[in-house]
Amino acid sequence: MALAFAVLSRHGAARRGLLETPHGAVETPAFLPVASLGAVKGVAPDQLAAAGAAIMLSNLYHLAVRPGVEAIAELGGIHRFTGWRGPILTDSGGFQVFSLARIARVDADGVTFRNHVDGAAMRLTPEGVVDQQRRLGVDVAMTLDECPPWPVPRDEAAAALDRTLAWARRARADWRGSPPGLFGIVQGSVFEDLRRRAVHELVALDFAGYAIGGVSVGEPDRDRRRVVEWTAPELPDGKPRYLMGVGTPRDIVHAVAQGVDLFDCVLPSRNGRHGQLFTRRGLVRIKNARFQADGRPLEEGCACPLCATSSRAFLHHLFRCGEVTAQVLATLHNLFFYLDFMRDLREAIASGTLAETASSIEAAYAGRHGGREAS
Repeated sequence: MALAFAVLSRHGAARRGLLETPHGAVETPAFLPVASLGAVKGVAPDQLAAAGAAIMLSNLYHLAVRPGVEAIAELGGIHRFTGWRGPILTDSGGFQVFSLARIARVDADGVTFRNHVDGAAMRLTPEGVVDQQRRLGVDVAMTLDECPPWPVPRDEAAAALDRTLAWARRARADWRGSPPGLFGIVQGSVFEDLRRRAVHELVALDFAGYAIGGVSVGEPDRDRRRVVEWTAPELPDGKPRYLMGVGTPRDIVHAVAQGVDLFDCVLPSRNGRHGQLFTRRGLVRIKNARFQADGRPLEEGCACPLCATSSRAFLHHLFRCGEVTAQVLATLHNLFFYLDFMRDLREAIASGTLAETASSIEAAYAGRHGGREAS
C-alpha cells in the first residue's frame, strides 16, 4: 500500500488532513513523538497510544548502530521488534551529519561515521539508506541529506544543498515504491534563494511527501520562521509537509498557519526529564520550591496519569528525591499536552478559530526561556 494524503478542510493556509499508511491513518496536523531507538524514553507502546499518538519517529542511524538493521529485519521488522503497531517514520541519519560532525566525514557519495558507541566504521549512501529503511519495514522514510550548522557561510550551505539534491535524485531512482512513502528534504540554511531552488528541484522528482530540514540547529527564531514562510507554501498542495525537529508550541502554531502537516521534537520527553512541564497556561518548572506544598493537579482537565491521580507536590517530591518515576510521569504529561494541543489545532482549523488558539499559545509561551511560569 502506498501513502495517501487528503486535505479535509482549510483555514487560510492551514490544512486539516488525513495521511493513510499501511499501519493506520494519521489525522494532521500531527506530532510525532521521538523514539530514536524504537521507544520514547520511559514510555511503553501502550502508554504512547493512550496519550493519543498515531505515529512515532525512529532514527535509522541509531538503530543501525545497535541492534543493527539486519537483526531487526530477522525479528520481523520494526513494528514487531518495538511493539508499536501504528505508523513509523524513520529519519535517515542526515541529522547526525550535523550533531555528530566530529565523527562524520562527508563526500560526494555519502557519509562515513566512526559510530558513537564503539567507533566502528559505518557508511551511509543514498541508496543504502533507502534499502535499510525498506528492510526495517517503515511507513515513511527520509532521504539522506546534509544538514549544515548555523551559522554557515552561503557557499558552504550551497555545497551542502548540491550534495543533498544529488543524493535525493539517487534515492528517488532507488525507491520504486518501497518503503511506502519516501520524503525529500528541503535544505538551504537561512538563504531564501537556496531554499526555493531546493523546493523546485525536489518537487520535480515527485516524492510522496516533503520535509523542511536544517532548522532548530541554533538559528534565531526569526530566521527559523522565515524559512518556514518561504518554503511551506511552495510545496505541493496534495502532499504532506513535514517540519523536522520543531518544536515549541509557538513554533508549531506558526508553522501550521503556513500549511505544515507533520512535526517532531524531543522537547516533550527531554524537557520532561528535567522537570519542565508544558501546560495551557505556560511552563511549570516543577523543581521550584513553591510547588512543595501545592496540592493541585499539574493541569486541570488533563487525562495523563499524573494529573488524573496526583498533585504538583507529589511530582516535586519525586524530582527532589531523584526518583525515576518523576521522569516517566513528566514525560507522559508532556506527551498528553502536545498530542491534545495538536487535536486542538485540528479542531481550530475546522472551525475557523486558529487565530484565537494561536493568540492563547503566544500569551502562554512568549519569552526568552520558553514561556512565563504558569500559575
